[in-house]
Amino acid sequence: MPPRLQLTSVTVGTSQPRELARFYARLLGWQVAVEEGPGPDEPEQAGWLLLRPPAGENGPSVGFEYEREYVRPVWPSEPGAQNASQHLDIKVDDLPVAVEHAVSCGAVEAAYQPQENVRVMLDPDGHPFCLFL
Repeated sequence: MPPRLQLTSVTVGTSQPRELARFYARLLGWQVAVEEGPGPDEPEQAGWLLLRPPAGENGPSVGFEYEREYVRPVWPSEPGAQNASQHLDIKVDDLPVAVEHAVSCGAVEAAYQPQENVRVMLDPDGHPFCLFL
C-alpha cells in the first residue's frame, strides 16, 4: 500500500521573492506567514516567503524562493526561449473585475488569450497565471 501523500505548498522561483509574495498577497487577500532573509553570499533581495490561505479557507500555501539564475519566462512558449514550467490557476466570480483588480495589484494582461472564460495574466516577474470563471 502506498504512503499517504498530501500536497501542501507550491513554490515559485523568482528574482524578487519579497515583491512577488507581496503582489500575490494583495491579489489574493492573503498574508505573508513566513519570511526568511537572504542566505550567505546572497543579495539583499534574496530569501524565501510563504503565503497561506486565510483561516477557514482550504488550499495549498504558496512559497516564493530566490533563484540566482532566474530568467523571465515567455508566454506563450517560443522555441529557444525560457518557457514557463508551471502557472497558478485562480478561480474568480467576475472575470472583468478580477482582471481589473490584478492589474491594480501590478499584473499585466498577456497579449495572447486562448480561451473566452480565462484571462492569462503576467505577474511582476513575468510568471503567467490564469484567472478563470
